[in-house]
Amino acid sequence: MKLEFIQATPDHAETIGLLVVQLTQEICERTHAQHFDIDLESTVQRCAELLSVGHYAAIIGWSDDIPVAVSTITETYALYAGGKIGVIQEFYVIPEFRRSGVGALLIEQVRIYGQQRGWSCIELCTPPLPEFERTLSFYQHNGLIPVGGRKMRQNLATNG
Repeated sequence: MKLEFIQATPDHAETIGLLVVQLTQEICERTHAQHFDIDLESTVQRCAELLSVGHYAAIIGWSDDIPVAVSTITETYALYAGGKIGVIQEFYVIPEFRRSGVGALLIEQVRIYGQQRGWSCIELCTPPLPEFERTLSFYQHNGLIPVGGRKMRQNLATNG
């Protein structure tokens, strides 16, 4: 298996959008709940915009010419974490490539990206649900440790 990781450009928005929509669909299927209102067209458009203005970055893993993994990341600031930090917003490896080492290599790519930008740490959110025990174990095995808390959200935008 030949594997290559690239930092995405706005030209990769459709590839990222396809993988992120697959991720959100999988989360909804596993939890039997509709957590996201996401469609491919608006996701691709939003991704291209965020990548273009530099508020968002993505690393894509390719096997030959097939996109097999993606991590989207943002930079933010937190006093509790020493200043500048990275947040993994989405992290996805297609099912056929799980348990092959692709995810660990992708985490390493994010780590390198963050070190180059002087981040003090990388954070992400994964649901503390039984459906995601394997995911939690994967992250812990790759150096991320639980620090408590749950993702909370209040939608501010309205659709209409």
